[in-house]
Amino acid sequence: MLTWDQVAREIAAAAGLEADILHVPSEVIAAADPGLGTELIHDKAHALVFDNAKVKRVVPSFEATVSFADGIAQSLEWFDADPARRAIDEERDALLDRIAARYS
Repeated sequence: MLTWDQVAREIAAAAGLEADILHVPSEVIAAADPGLGTELIHDKAHALVFDNAKVKRVVPSFEATVSFADGIAQSLEWFDADPARRAIDEERDALLDRIAARYS
């Protein structure tokens, strides 16, 4: 099981970068953007474990063989293959920059 910090580090590593992690409380983010805050507080605030038990009941021979790191690398290759897939949400990007600037 990966922590959110480990997920961030794996994604950064797949992009050839080092993660620069800033921990900001969900409540601070919610004050800046209620929609994003709701997503964090209600969806991502609690640890979850995902398993493939249902799939294995239907297809007993199923085996997940792609690691998170390899899956992220494949995802980044897909994004890089088409410039249209690399569009940045300028509004969200600016919001996150403002939150980071205020909180750091």
